[in-house]
Amino acid sequence: MHASDIMTSDPSCCSPNDSLRDVAQMMRDIDCGSVPIVENGRIIGIVTDRDLVVRALASGRGADTKVRDVITSDPRCCSTDDDVRDVELIMSENQVRRVPVVDADGYCVGIVSQADLALAALDGQQVSEREVAVVVERISTPRHDSSDRGARGAM
Repeated sequence: MHASDIMTSDPSCCSPNDSLRDVAQMMRDIDCGSVPIVENGRIIGIVTDRDLVVRALASGRGADTKVRDVITSDPRCCSTDDDVRDVELIMSENQVRRVPVVDADGYCVGIVSQADLALAALDGQQVSEREVAVVVERISTPRHDSSDRGARGAM
């Protein structure tokens, strides 16, 4: 099974010049927790609801702050042809909950979330409930370092 088989296609994206208010409203309106950030169609970052809280609100930044100031730059992505197990590995190793899917030219064409993996398991596709459980466990295990991971764990 490939990433393209379970991804949410054509995700809503923002520009690095959009405001945090714009991103927060988009998250509210489409009921999502992360938004890929694109420039000229190519993914340059991702912003999560946790980024808005930890990197922006908790640091005293206002709603007019530009997205570029709080994004996770150069997120780990996968291609449409990557095996779902490769996506699970990206999630586990990077402790992220969502992985943008890009085409050969780097254009954002989709996103795979933990929920997509879980739905694939429920649908009896080639993802087992055990695999999903292992990914969730690895993503949720706290790291004991002092770096500001920001929202990487929330993606």
